Amino acid sequence: MPETGRTPVAVFISGSGTNMAALLYASRLPDCPYRIALVASNNPEAGGLALAAAEGVPTFVLPHKGMKRADHDAAMEAAVMASGAQVIALAGYMRILSAPFVERWQGRMINIHPSLLPKYTGLDTHARAIAAGDSHGGCTVHLVTAELDEGPLLGQIPVAILPGDTPDRLAARVLFAEHQLYARCLARLVEGNTQPDW
Repeated sequence: MPETGRTPVAVFISGSGTNMAALLYASRLPDCPYRIALVASNNPEAGGLALAAAEGVPTFVLPHKGMKRADHDAAMEAAVMASGAQVIALAGYMRILSAPFVERWQGRMINIHPSLLPKYTGLDTHARAIAAGDSHGGCTVHLVTAELDEGPLLGQIPVAILPGDTPDRLAARVLFAEHQLYARCLARLVEGNTQPDW
């Protein structure tokens, strides 16, 4: 698929950007319906920024400290609009976005969360799954709504919890699943948004 025919996507990160990298490298496959138009972050130290730049993807970074949430969101959104992106993928973006921002991108913003939602919204998902005696942890891709981690589900992958598992060991295996799931869900969302009956 030629680059011009692909839906432009902005990816928001706060850290190492491994899910962003998975989305980026999936976008290089010939049949992928999206391209990464921008990688944006609230953290100048986010490792994913250097990777994106090395791969030729435009980046934008603006620390949020000392800024009102609405002002920071507005600056991030301005960068998205300038890039031409039509969809936003949150990939380890550790900021809660304001309700007006979320409303403007309703149906066009997705997130990946390291649990089998609706279980374990928020943080410490792997420790909570182990403590509860669950047989599986996992990951979920969902549309972003104003309620944290509660938007409509687009896909899930369960990951077995092994005897004696620690949160770090489980997290490492779940990350493999995240990298498989996110690109597929983003592609389906993008393809669905271009269909008149979606």
